[in-house]
Amino acid sequence: MSFEIQELPDVIRVIVLLNLSKGAKIKKSTLKNRVDGICVSYACIEMNELDKALKEMSAEGLIIEKEDMVQLTSQGQRLGKEWENLLLKKEPIMEVVAGLVDGSITSLVVILSAFIATLTANTAFFGNPKTVVFAAFLTLSAVAITNFSSFLLGGITEDLADIMTLQNLMNYSLSDIPDKKERDKSLLLVQKLFTLLGKQIHRSNLYAAIICGTTTFLAGIFPIAAYLVLPPYYNIVVSLILVIAIVGVFLVRYRSKKTRVNWKVTLSETIAIVIIATVASLLLGAI
Repeated sequence: MSFEIQELPDVIRVIVLLNLSKGAKIKKSTLKNRVDGICVSYACIEMNELDKALKEMSAEGLIIEKEDMVQLTSQGQRLGKEWENLLLKKEPIMEVVAGLVDGSITSLVVILSAFIATLTANTAFFGNPKTVVFAAFLTLSAVAITNFSSFLLGGITEDLADIMTLQNLMNYSLSDIPDKKERDKSLLLVQKLFTLLGKQIHRSNLYAAIICGTTTFLAGIFPIAAYLVLPPYYNIVVSLILVIAIVGVFLVRYRSKKTRVNWKVTLSETIAIVIIATVASLLLGAI
């Protein structure tokens, strides 16, 4: 299956992949109704057009046809997932990375600031445990909420702009179809499909923003809690170990897996960024 959408069967195949990406079996008649459901009151395609697209997908090893039932192969499921990620941004990679980084850096800044303050001077602020707890939770909550709102609004704006660009590219390719009837069907199907996807993008971005805010809070709360609960000197050691574990295991492993880059390269890059950001925050806070 070519990446470029050039004719009506290509559009139908994308819709089939999106509908069957979970690996479930489905009747052809039900699949036809789902395609027509995208066009609301319009009957977008004929049954023979769906059969033609399914036969091509079967020849490419993307689906298995058994009597009146259709199911994606493992290759088809992988391709369907890629289309979901492209059109719906279902895998919140940026949100998870940002949450782990921001939560770790925030906890490091809070912990090191409190530790340095206790070494240099017994101020009233840092001598009051309730004040320290309040300040730590307030700082971490502010970062988590900021991440949530930024990724929600920024994500929706970026994804809708991207999907409009993708729709325009598909429309440009489909406008070359010689048969006017097939061309009109293809353009209508793409238009209705992207209208539906636009609504789903809002839900996907809300889900992604919640993941980012929650990840930020969780990545920061455990090291901070360890520092506040444990006795002096043990607290700084354990909390730093927790930060190292979050950055060195969860963040580096996740980034290395998604980028398919050697973990050593990802580790050195991640540590450098975290150190620079933490030192800069501490210096700015001291001014």
